[in-house]
Amino acid sequence: MSPAPIRILLVDDHAIVREGYRSLLAKHAGLEVVAEATNGDEAYARFQECAPDVVIMDLSLPGQGGLEATARICRRDPEARILVFSMHQNPTFAVQATRAGAKGYVTKSSAPEVLIRAIYDVHRGRAALSPDIAQALALAKLGGDDQALAQLTAREFEILRMLVDARSTDDIAQALHISPKTVSNCHYQIKKKLGVATDIELVRLALRMNVLDPLAISDRA
Repeated sequence: MSPAPIRILLVDDHAIVREGYRSLLAKHAGLEVVAEATNGDEAYARFQECAPDVVIMDLSLPGQGGLEATARICRRDPEARILVFSMHQNPTFAVQATRAGAKGYVTKSSAPEVLIRAIYDVHRGRAALSPDIAQALALAKLGGDDQALAQLTAREFEILRMLVDARSTDDIAQALHISPKTVSNCHYQIKKKLGVATDIELVRLALRMNVLDPLAISDRA
């Protein structure tokens, strides 16, 4: 008798992208997409409803982002198996995803077999990194700007990304289900940890460190 397939929750805000993932995963009898979500709140709700074996989580989501959704799911279920699948090749994103509770990180530029192998590894409780992000992490340990970002908590990193995307304090608070005062306090701590005095300096620093793709900013403008 064949073992039950790995039940997957797929989280990505682009319908065409999700369709591509479904087609790829459908080629493997041992994998089954049982639910989908387009943002962090939906991901949390679907996780509660379906109890998937593995969550494939994008980070760049509208509203509550993938980092906060990962942390929220892992607070509910510390045994959750979450594999981040993201366009971001900056090693800081992998560090913060791990801090939030993710078991693996694969970039979207990776070959399909890398994603498939990572799903099985994460399901078995093993850490999984795509080769490009593993190399980037190794280089980051040599020092540089990424060391400054490493001081931020996963929530502070998520708030940083929302701040440099010109999101208001109230908007961030609503998306992350926290108070505006908490957002303001985090905003202050972020600038203090990164050694900047103004929001303009914060944006320049974030762009230099590839925290937010400039094209993504123009798409939402």
